[in-house]
Amino acid sequence: MNKIRKSIGILTLVLIVFIALIAAVPAARAAAAQDRQVLNLGLEDCIAKALKNNLNVAVERLNPGLADVQVTKAREFFLPSFELSYGSNRQASPSYWFLQGSGTSVSNLASYGVSVVETVPTGGSFAVSLQSYRSETNQAFQLINPRFGSTLQFSLTQPLLRNFGPKMARRGIILAENNLDLAQLQLRNTMQDTVYLVQQTYWNYYFAVENYKVKTQSLQLARDLLAKNKKEVEFGQLAPIDILTAESVVAQREADLIQAEGAINRSEEVLKSIINLAAEGDARRVKLLPADKLAYAESRVALDQALTEAMERRPDLKILKKSLEMKELNLSVAKNQMLPSLDFQVAYSSPGISGDLLIYQDNNAFSGVIVGKQKGSASGALNDAFKFLYNNWNIGLTLSVPLSSLLTRADLSYARMDFSQTQVRIKSLEQQIELEVSDALRTIETNAKRVDALRVSRELAERTLDAEEKKLKVGLSTNYFVLDFQEKLANARSTELRAQIDYILAVESLERAMGVSLDKRGFKIAE
Repeated sequence: MNKIRKSIGILTLVLIVFIALIAAVPAARAAAAQDRQVLNLGLEDCIAKALKNNLNVAVERLNPGLADVQVTKAREFFLPSFELSYGSNRQASPSYWFLQGSGTSVSNLASYGVSVVETVPTGGSFAVSLQSYRSETNQAFQLINPRFGSTLQFSLTQPLLRNFGPKMARRGIILAENNLDLAQLQLRNTMQDTVYLVQQTYWNYYFAVENYKVKTQSLQLARDLLAKNKKEVEFGQLAPIDILTAESVVAQREADLIQAEGAINRSEEVLKSIINLAAEGDARRVKLLPADKLAYAESRVALDQALTEAMERRPDLKILKKSLEMKELNLSVAKNQMLPSLDFQVAYSSPGISGDLLIYQDNNAFSGVIVGKQKGSASGALNDAFKFLYNNWNIGLTLSVPLSSLLTRADLSYARMDFSQTQVRIKSLEQQIELEVSDALRTIETNAKRVDALRVSRELAERTLDAEEKKLKVGLSTNYFVLDFQEKLANARSTELRAQIDYILAVESLERAMGVSLDKRGFKIAE
């Protein structure tokens, strides 16, 4: 018996704790709701935050910087290259004829040089080099030993057919600059799409909030009518069964209100995600509310003017046209690569030689008897080279005809088809832009008429409900008709509000189709 009582006590304790936890949940939710910071943001504030924080925009914002680095790297192609060289060589071998003398023949050679090579705008390369050496040997019958030599040389190699011209030389820079322009245009396109996405989400959130107010007002009307009917039942003026309709309508409108509240929460979360409010703190503790009020005003834009601006400003069309420039360059390069290679070379060199001049007995080197030396130096050879005492020229042409340029034209065919495909894409996009602009203008006109018609419908619904309520007071109507007209008024208000927002979104869709969303707000892409 004691065990049973003990078990009952434990179960009772668990039940009490469970009930306490359930009761604490609403309190915790209420406390959390009170801790949330209310943030009222207008449409332009949301757009600014989205362009600052949106992750898609952040990714695209990095691309122009990356492309700019590639432009800098491509321009380095014309910077001169500086080269230093040094080499040392020692050769030792047994003497094998009488002029070398007896024993081991040893020769030492040290060479060093400096050169500067630069690509010229016409596609060739220009080089200046200074090569020097020091040579020494123990072989007999030498006139200068050790010997110093220096050669100053200027050379130019210029393609005359393949790879000739500034366009061929600068094609890497041109492509890099075009890629930079494409990155900036793509960033602009992404920003414009983000602006329109914020506009859509903001006004849909605004509709959800205002629609909730309409549903709340409609529910309150039903509750007021239900309370009135209950009092009439108490005083015997109305049968109890007559309040069932009002109770049913109240329950239905409470369900509609719950659904409207869910739409608010969903729209708020979507807007927070698009503007990336989490980048500025804990977004869960912020209650975001639209600060702007709906200001309906008709907008008039001529079709010709809208089409002209769209063709000039649409970033996606500019992207395709910029791509066409790149395809045209690729086609020019492919045509150029079909030409044979004909290179013109010209070089001028000025040598200088110095060293220890050996003086033989009786000026006869075959005597093998050295009686003196006339000292020389490396600087002497260098001075002779810069005095241009000895002029040496070299001029030549080199013709190269690869069989691939005769047997296959795959690269040229691909470039032509790629160029033609981009041209077709541009025409297709221009047709699509024309359709988008005309469709946006048509939608604006249609929604303007809808707003006017629905405003009249809503005003008539208000008058009808007011008249029906007056009839109910004098017993000439029933609850059913009053509740029905209340529902029609609520629907009329929601529909009118939806039509006004659709009109605003149609205007903003036209701005997007014309490519003026950023310019209208003063946003510019930094160079």
